[in-house]
Amino acid sequence: MQKPGTELLNDLIHKISGLSTIDALKYLSARFAGEVTFSSSLSYEDQVITHDILQNNIAIEIFTLDTGRLFAETYAVWNSTNERYHTHIKAYYPQHSPLEKFVEDNGPNAFYQSVELRKQCCYIRKVEPLQRALQGKSVWVTGLRAQHSDARNHLPKLEWDEVNQIIKFHPLLHWSSEEVKEYVSANNIPYNPLHDKGFVSIGCAPCTRAIKSGEDFRAGRWWWEDANKKECGLHSTS
Repeated sequence: MQKPGTELLNDLIHKISGLSTIDALKYLSARFAGEVTFSSSLSYEDQVITHDILQNNIAIEIFTLDTGRLFAETYAVWNSTNERYHTHIKAYYPQHSPLEKFVEDNGPNAFYQSVELRKQCCYIRKVEPLQRALQGKSVWVTGLRAQHSDARNHLPKLEWDEVNQIIKFHPLLHWSSEEVKEYVSANNIPYNPLHDKGFVSIGCAPCTRAIKSGEDFRAGRWWWEDANKKECGLHSTS
């Protein structure tokens, strides 16, 4: 997509300002018909958005990134979501050649060895598949929440993603964890049972653990690394 002018972005921000999550999604899906997509990791917040899209028949594609190293519980909630909403969430997978070479050269758990190798693994398993998923789209809906990371505290709900050349919309950006949980419970939405065991941000099984009382939300991801480097590249700004 060609970078939109300031006037278009301001108009979109104005149009969705004050709208409910559902109405904002409806507006974007109508304005960018066939060009709005939602990336779900099957997390609490992503399940909320999936519910809103499917329960209200909003014309937004839903996809997930299957890295090949996900938890069994993640696959289970993926399956139960398909069954509950009579849908088929589309999956994007790593390309086999670069993945095979990476594992052959570095071993199956190379991501523990260095930040560089971990980022290479993330790129092959997540970033490159995401780039394919976003091709031909104008709007990328995400489940990002400000509470999950200090770096997201000042994000606007709607922004231009220069890296992926796409408009990003974060409908739950300012929702609290309690609001998300209450919504999931009130609407009987399928969710990952790992959330009940202290897992907050759930990614690949070897790279995710439950957090302890008082720890930061992101402490359970790549816990062996410097806390300031904990991004996989999906939402990189440069």
